[in-house]
Amino acid sequence: MLTVWLNYLVNMENNEHKILEAAKTVFQKKGMTGARMQEIADEAGINKALLHYYYRSKQMLFEAVFFQAFSLIAPKLGAVLNSEIALFDKIKHFTKGYISFAMAHPYVPKFIIQELNQNPDFAEKLVQHNSFPNIDIFKNQIETAVKNGKIRTISPEQLFINIMSLTVFPFIGAPLLKGFTKLNEADYKVLIEERKTMVADFIINAIKK
Repeated sequence: MLTVWLNYLVNMENNEHKILEAAKTVFQKKGMTGARMQEIADEAGINKALLHYYYRSKQMLFEAVFFQAFSLIAPKLGAVLNSEIALFDKIKHFTKGYISFAMAHPYVPKFIIQELNQNPDFAEKLVQHNSFPNIDIFKNQIETAVKNGKIRTISPEQLFINIMSLTVFPFIGAPLLKGFTKLNEADYKVLIEERKTMVADFIINAIKK
C-alpha cells in the first residue's frame, strides 16, 4: 500500500514538472495572451482534463510558471543587493544578473507589466512573495557613498529606478525598439547581450566623481 502511495506522489510530481516545463515553452513562444491550454497539454504529452486537474485556468498556470522563475532570480538579486561588496561591483553584478535572467525568461518582464495593468492585486502578491528582494542595505550604501563624496548626489530611489529602467525596458519594449533600430531578432539579442556590461558602465559613469 505504501509503495502504491509513493508511486502516486512521484507521478503527481512528474506530471506537474512536465506541465510547468511545457507551459514555459509555450508561454515563451506565444506569450500569455496567445497561449492555449490545449497547446500546453499537447506539449506536456497529457490530456487537457489532466492539465485542468492541476491548474484550473491559464492564469493560475502562468502565475505558477512566473513564480517558479521569480523564485530562481529574486534570491540571487536580493543576495547581491544585500552583500558587502563595493557599490560599483554591486551595480555590475545586479545588471548582469537581471539581464541574463530576462534573456532566459523573456516572458517574465512582459507578464509583470501586463498583470500590473490588468490586475492591481498582483503587485501586492508580488511584493509579499517570500523571495521579493529588500533594497534597504543598497539604499544605505548609496546614501553613505553620497555623504562621503564617492558618488554624485542622487537619491537611492532614483538610482534604483534608473537601473531597473535600463535593464527592464529593452525586454518590455522589444518590438518597438527593433523597429526603431531596424535590427532583426538575432542582432537584437547581440545588442541585449552587450547591455550586460554597458548598462552598469553607463550608470557608474553617470554617478561617479
